Amino acid sequence: MLNKVTSIENIVDNLEDGMTIAIGGWATRRKPMALIRAIARSSVKDLTIISYGGPDVGTLCAAKKIRKLIFGFVSLDHIPLDPHFQLARQSGELEVIDLDEGMVHLGLRAAAMRLPFLPTRLGIGTSVVDQDLFKTIRSPYGDGELLIAMPALKPDVALIHVHESDQAGNSLIFSPDPFFDEMMARAADKVYLSAERIVTTEALDMHKNARFNLFERCVVSAVAEVPFGAHPTGASPDYGIDMNHLKAYKSASDEEAWADYSARYITQSHDEYIDAVGGKDAISSIPAPIY
Repeated sequence: MLNKVTSIENIVDNLEDGMTIAIGGWATRRKPMALIRAIARSSVKDLTIISYGGPDVGTLCAAKKIRKLIFGFVSLDHIPLDPHFQLARQSGELEVIDLDEGMVHLGLRAAAMRLPFLPTRLGIGTSVVDQDLFKTIRSPYGDGELLIAMPALKPDVALIHVHESDQAGNSLIFSPDPFFDEMMARAADKVYLSAERIVTTEALDMHKNARFNLFERCVVSAVAEVPFGAHPTGASPDYGIDMNHLKAYKSASDEEAWADYSARYITQSHDEYIDAVGGKDAISSIPAPIY
């Protein structure tokens, strides 16, 4: 397809109950939050989510969309715990596979390489590998080392937020911390992008920006132009993390408060959401964090 441009609503219309969805980004950095809010207000349910989680996971927990969560962590970075995830896990409403961060990476890498597993020492000596997911494998070489066989984590869909894309799905991520989005993109059967900007192929200037093109256009199924689509997480260098909004999100930790938060920020269109959080100029002025 030469033109893969669509809307976030059309992307969500392609999701089905029970799907396994990998969500790109890292905690409060470059999460596809406009897509997450669209899922939260949809009828889709019983999802398995793979994520280095932040408010993406918490929002879907609060909206009762997750059946199973495969994760390395769920954090709001500067706010250590996401209360919506915490409540869902403590109440037992989620099936969880709690992994070392490197194990999530290896599971996605195995799927991206079309392998059933990758061997690792990660998890050895910990209770992580007591979960039913894991088996061991012995090295066939002279050392005979016993290793963990990290199974492939195969998503049906990956949702990833990028800075720029053209109509064909060539995309650029300018953040200094792209982490494992490329593994999710190559592992998934379908990849849906939200982009700060859709530009011409010439404007991407791939000769100059090739290092920011992390995965091939052939894996991209569709892309929606969603300015500020990562808010309240950051999309550095365009805008930083909105800590004031994350504090409001955190405070909406009981049923009544969440209903108010949802009515104001989730049930609205994306344009209405941007107005509700202070407008484009306010988001653009949020400084990028320095780590």
